[in-house]
Order: sequence, then structure tokens, then C-alpha cells
Amino acid sequence: MTLSADHVTWSAGGADILKDVSLAVEAGEFLGIIGPNGSGKTSLMSLLAGIRRPKSGAVFLDGTPIGELGRRAVAQRLAFVEQQAETGERITARQAVELGRTPYLGPLSPWTAQDDGIVDAALKNVDMVLLADRFWHTLSGGERQRLHIARALAQEPGILLLDEPTNHLDIGHQISLLDLVQRQDPTVVAALHDLNHAAMFCDRIAVMQGGRLVAIGPPREVLTEGLIRDVFGVDVDIEQDSGGICHIRFRTRRSQGRTNRAPTAPLSAMGA
Repeated sequence: MTLSADHVTWSAGGADILKDVSLAVEAGEFLGIIGPNGSGKTSLMSLLAGIRRPKSGAVFLDGTPIGELGRRAVAQRLAFVEQQAETGERITARQAVELGRTPYLGPLSPWTAQDDGIVDAALKNVDMVLLADRFWHTLSGGERQRLHIARALAQEPGILLLDEPTNHLDIGHQISLLDLVQRQDPTVVAALHDLNHAAMFCDRIAVMQGGRLVAIGPPREVLTEGLIRDVFGVDVDIEQDSGGICHIRFRTRRSQGRTNRAPTAPLSAMGA
């Protein structure tokens, strides 16, 4: 299953938010999209999901313009987890995940034991089995986010789109969630804030700046000290481990001052 954007531009309020962006997602890969706030990450994710239509250019799902496909057809191939996806309905955690099976249900396709099994597996994958009977409004933001992921997994999509999926999660669940997503069968596209997470889990990284795609490639090639300084305005030190994974250490002005400061002489050498 393939997904691509061909010279897409999208505008809001008379301003171009995305400007001539082209990329192709490779089957089976984990593609990360990074960039500072306002760089166009969420807008690009919405176009890739078919929620918004580009001003110019086109998004293709399996070679077909996504705007020409019905919502059911798209939902059977692609699942999208937005940053803010809430429900006012009084439903349980399990019922929220069951919504992921909606694209497959109809008058001639009633709910079956197979659907129950798929929902059970999705809840287990995100460590929410014990909270399955809790009502949605009683859950924390992190617990709701894990259920959004479970709902998307219950769709059994070929492509999984995640817009900042680790928001509201503690560090343990951030790592376990991204590890879970990495091990799934679907192709994954995720907008991420944490550069170390992108380096750790992504096969390729696309870098957005000012609505444009300014770099794309493997983390070790894209995440350079110069690019991070130019795009994010921060200084970093980057090391690669034996497996080729980048580890990024951010430098603050205070830490730079410590580095540049002359060493302090011991008291014995100060005439005390």
C-alpha cells in the first residue's frame, strides 16, 4: 500500500501553510515528520489523511487521488490519530476502540467474534485491558491517547498516520507506544516533537520548515548539527552508537558558558 503527496499546497486565511510539498511513503517504513511549531506538520498530516484537500497538487493512496475515494474505502486502508480527538458520548474504553471496526460493518456485515478478537488484541497492545470497562470521561489524557492508538489498530489499516502520538504520555508509555507502532505491520507516518524519538524509531525523517519540506532521508543523514541549528535554532552535540542510531544532546547557553569558561584554580593555588 502506497501513499504520496505530489506538489501539494494548502492555504488558510489567505496564507500558504504548505508550499509545494512532495514526498512518497515507502511500503512498510516508519516515516517521521519533524519541524518547529507552525512548520506545517499537522496540516501535511491532514492532507495525507484526506481530511483536507490541497489548494494545488494531489495526495495519492495506492495510486488513486485520495479525494476520489469514499470515506469507507479510505478508512479501510488508512487510520489517522489526531492530536485532539475527543468524544462527548458516554462510552466505555472498549466501546471507543470498537469504533475502529465501523468501516467494516453494515447490514450484510454484522459484528462477529472476529471483531471482538481484533478489539481485544488492540486493547492488549496498548496496555488498556484492565481499564476496558471504564467510562471515557473518567480516563486521563494519556489513557485516552492510548485508546486512540488502539482504535486505529482495530481498523487494521495498511497505513497508520499519527499526529504527535506521545502527547500526554509519560516517558515509559512514550517509548513503549513508539516501539509498539514500530513493530506493527502497517506503514507508519508520524509527526513527532522529540528528535531523539525520531532518531530511535524512524527509518526516514522528513523535516518541515516554514511550510516547506527541507530535508528527507535516514536519521543519521538528516539529523546533523547544522540542520538542527538552522531549523530549530538550537545547538546540539550528536553521537552515533554502534547501531548507527543518533543520540542528540541539546546545549543551553548555560552549558555553553560552562564549556567556554576557564577552569577555576584550586584554593591552594589562590593564596588562601
